[in-house]
Formats: sequence, structure tokens, C-alpha cells
Amino acid sequence: MPSILARSLRFSLAVVLFLALSGCAAVALTAVGVGMATGVSHTLGGIVYKTFAAPQPKVRRSTVAALGRMQIRIVEAKHEGSTEVIKARAADRDIAVEIEALTPNTTRLSVTAVKDGGLIRDAATATEIILQTEKLVGTG
Repeated sequence: MPSILARSLRFSLAVVLFLALSGCAAVALTAVGVGMATGVSHTLGGIVYKTFAAPQPKVRRSTVAALGRMQIRIVEAKHEGSTEVIKARAADRDIAVEIEALTPNTTRLSVTAVKDGGLIRDAATATEIILQTEKLVGTG
């Protein structure tokens, strides 16, 4: 039979672990809830992405239109293999959009918005770009 000291130590350890991990669980549940509600996925690095059942040219046109609708200025657009990279700017945010053709009818869109050229990622802006693109892909 375990001693009282051993049981107390295990109980204390369980309480400490619960308190330490309870914040992580809340963050994880929030991220899962946001992703499920919008159909948009997020990474810990601040990249927001979604795969569309649409050809790359249609997703590109919809993305450019979404950026225009949001009054986000496109700075540069270039092709890198099967991926098109669009660099844009909004206020103090640098935005990178990658439009990758996975198949002729499947395209992956990923968006990163970085505030002040630093380490702060703006997932809300990146998510809204994808949601606006999604609306246009559906209607275009």
C-alpha cells in the first residue's frame, strides 16, 4: 500500500500538471473550434491554409479579387514551379499568398500576414483573405 507521502506527491504532481496544461487545452480547443467553423486550417507558425476543389487560375482570380475587395495592394506576383506567390501590403502588414496547383482541379491556398516585418503573425487577416477568396471561388 502506498505511503501517505507518496500519494500526496502524486496528487501534487497531478494538480501541477493539470494547471500547467489547462491553458494549452483551452488554446487548442479554440484553434480547433475556429478551424472547424470556417473550414480553414492554421499552423503554429501563423500560416493559414485551405484546399479548394477548383483549378489554380480560378483560385488566383478569386484571390486577386478578394485582395482588391479588401483594398490590399499587390506588390509582386511570380511563379515558382506549380506555385504562384503573391506579395501584398496592408497598413503595417506584409502578406504572402501561395497558390499551389495540387492537381488540375485542386488548389491549395496558404496565406501569411506578418505585422511590422517582425515575428507577430496576424491569423485573423490571413483567415479573412481565405474566406473572401472562398466566397468568390464559389460564385465565380
